[in-house]
Amino acid sequence: MTAEDFSKAGELVCPAGTPAALRTAVDAGADSIYCGFRNATNARNFPGLNFTPEELQASVAYAHERGSKVLLALNTYPPAGKVDLWREAAEHGMRAGVDAFIVADMGVAQHIATTHPGARLHLSVQAAASSPEAIRYYCENFGVRRVVLPRILTIPEIKQIKRDIPCEIETFIFGNHGLMVEGRCSLTNWMTGLSTNMDGVCSPAADVTYDREADGSMSSRLAGFTIDRFAPEETAGYPTICKGRYNAPHRPDGYYAFEEPISLNLGRLLPDLMAAGVHAFKIEGRQRSKSYVRQVVSAFRRAVDDIREGQAPDIGDLVALTEGQKETQGAFKTKKWR
Repeated sequence: MTAEDFSKAGELVCPAGTPAALRTAVDAGADSIYCGFRNATNARNFPGLNFTPEELQASVAYAHERGSKVLLALNTYPPAGKVDLWREAAEHGMRAGVDAFIVADMGVAQHIATTHPGARLHLSVQAAASSPEAIRYYCENFGVRRVVLPRILTIPEIKQIKRDIPCEIETFIFGNHGLMVEGRCSLTNWMTGLSTNMDGVCSPAADVTYDREADGSMSSRLAGFTIDRFAPEETAGYPTICKGRYNAPHRPDGYYAFEEPISLNLGRLLPDLMAAGVHAFKIEGRQRSKSYVRQVVSAFRRAVDDIREGQAPDIGDLVALTEGQKETQGAFKTKKWR
């Protein structure tokens, strides 16, 4: 697709962990769908998710026939001596006809920019570029056309950044709250030996166990370490270290030391984000179901269309699809998100 195909503000960028989810997102009104291969080149490298090269090619054809774009996530960092996997993924993406590559590593960006000079590059949130200087570096050296900003900036800060950079801005609007510094998380690597940023795996399923305790509570563990304990009436969450509850001398009853399970929902801030210069709205959730994709994409499709018609956005009630059945506007509204 041409540069003009990316020119409409309010682009709705939606997740797909499987070909079926991609078709669901397209049919629900996604402008763009992001996905990855079944390997370490993308940051959602979980069993049962993602695409083969053949599936990607068929999915791109399905999307293009219906006016949607496909963005390929190559947004992890190659370990030393293993760069060929990322280079091969870029080749497969080009053959499939993807509309852009989402990259984080400078070497991956450089390879695509020089080997495939016509390819469009988007800078992943995994690059953790949150200043005009950092963003301009990627634009000037690798031809990056869009940056996905970390979820730690207020709307006034985003507006200021937009004035000082030569590329489009994409922000998350729904899903994981994401308070960690993207591209810098080493917590599960310390416990399991697998890296979120190089292997694409956070809390790998093979290392997750749930055990029923004598008092009826449920303990969730990662690699043998207890991450949380849930009362009989509580729903047991997935054991990610950053969202576990822990005992400490000042809090012996257990508390969320890093961040509480809660989802970002910026439905009511969409007009403010567009006024600040945000070009694209990103929904998180490649590991979520087709039902999640259908409901969330449909709701935000209506909201974006309402804004374009000069109406107040109405996204309905999505709290049932949020983590912990709670939602927040996070740092976008104020830095005091706790």
